[in-house]
Amino acid sequence: MKIDNTLEKQYEEMGDDHASASEETPLRGDAFVLEDSEKIARIRGNVQEIMMTLGLDLEDDSLKGTPDRVAKMFVQEIFGGLHPDRKPKSSTFANKYKYGEMLVEKNITLYSTCEHHLLPIVGKAHIAYISNGTVVGLSKMNRIVDYFAKRPQVQERLNIQIVRELQQVLDTDDVACVIDAKHLCVNSRGIRDIESSTVTAEYGGKFKNEEVRREFLDYINLDTNF
Repeated sequence: MKIDNTLEKQYEEMGDDHASASEETPLRGDAFVLEDSEKIARIRGNVQEIMMTLGLDLEDDSLKGTPDRVAKMFVQEIFGGLHPDRKPKSSTFANKYKYGEMLVEKNITLYSTCEHHLLPIVGKAHIAYISNGTVVGLSKMNRIVDYFAKRPQVQERLNIQIVRELQQVLDTDDVACVIDAKHLCVNSRGIRDIESSTVTAEYGGKFKNEEVRREFLDYINLDTNF
């Protein structure tokens, strides 16, 4: 695809800056017009073209199936969270135990993809909420993290999307999420700093209170000022 000079100049000026202007994943209005099978067919051809441009021999036994594997992976796996039909159903239950303290689900494994270089983001998400009369199944929090992670992402946006979804599901503002993740766009290219990780946080409702926030951070053993 040919990029006009204006866009090319914008990309050069942006460089490696991780800028994002919206809490919503940027999608076109026709994002779901094509069936998955059609998307896979198109991506297969595009990946094949990239590999051929790089000079790879697609007749080699090790490479000839790669375009198909990558296309299916993009549509069905690592970017599967783009489709709203795959959003997990989050059933809630009455808080019959009258549990009024915060509930923390920590060390939720997170695999996502940086939307600037399409390289992996790997880390942990830590979630907490204070019940407003309802509770949600523990595994649903993991599924919500996985759903929003399975799309091209910016970590700050991912953090916000997880909190907003749980606030809606639980009908309370009292939700918090901290993410600590490694970005391979930093670890494996560019500066190639393999030790660094990125920490982001989103606090709602009572978690904006310093004491409540500190209690949450103590639970997850993360010493941070976020």
